[in-house]
Amino acid sequence: MTPLRGRLGSDGYPGTMRAMREQFHPPVEEYLTTIYELSEDGINVIQARLAERLGHTPPAVSEMVTRLKTNGYLTISGRAISLTEKGRELAEGVVRKHRLAERLLTDVIGLPWHLAHLEAGRWEHVISDEVEQRLRILLDDPSTCPHGNPIPGSKPSLVQMVALSDAEPGDNVRLERVTESVEIDDASMAYLHEHNFITGSVAKVTAKAPDGSLSLRVGRETVVVGGLLGSNLYVSHA
Repeated sequence: MTPLRGRLGSDGYPGTMRAMREQFHPPVEEYLTTIYELSEDGINVIQARLAERLGHTPPAVSEMVTRLKTNGYLTISGRAISLTEKGRELAEGVVRKHRLAERLLTDVIGLPWHLAHLEAGRWEHVISDEVEQRLRILLDDPSTCPHGNPIPGSKPSLVQMVALSDAEPGDNVRLERVTESVEIDDASMAYLHEHNFITGSVAKVTAKAPDGSLSLRVGRETVVVGGLLGSNLYVSHA
């Protein structure tokens, strides 16, 4: 799959990720967490976006959205889909366990940064509320996952962030957050990992092309980040 540095895939998922979600995600949680994550990334949630992200047919998405609305998980205004309090509570619970699992995998077990999202998808549904509380204690109640996305219910990060795509030559930046749209693209995650541009890394913007592509100096390496990928990476000024 072509990394996000050039484009997103047609459905936003590599085949392995789609298969994992189908195998491990109960349908209700799959939809609710996807709506939550799309909203978190600032994407207008409509049925077409859900179909693209989940790799499901439009009729299947329409049927499920109707079911979730009937059961009190969603509200629909025009084409816009929003979570109700009931839906958000369930989605946040799954997302919280997922992101705590990512922290455990990277910080304690030592799993590489770019593999944590996929593996945590296998863990999030088997972590009990009691184990979740123990994880928060063990991990010192982290505010974000290893990719910088906020853990629901934890203390918020006060770091001021902007999209990397807004950076200009000469800027020194620190990578703070990788959106879910990038996390689910295994090729882009592998690209960032291979070039050591992961959360916490500091880089200097050395050039900006007319198409928005940025050249970054990370240590002794030069990394090229396309405009689409750059708009899904958030940085602070180092």
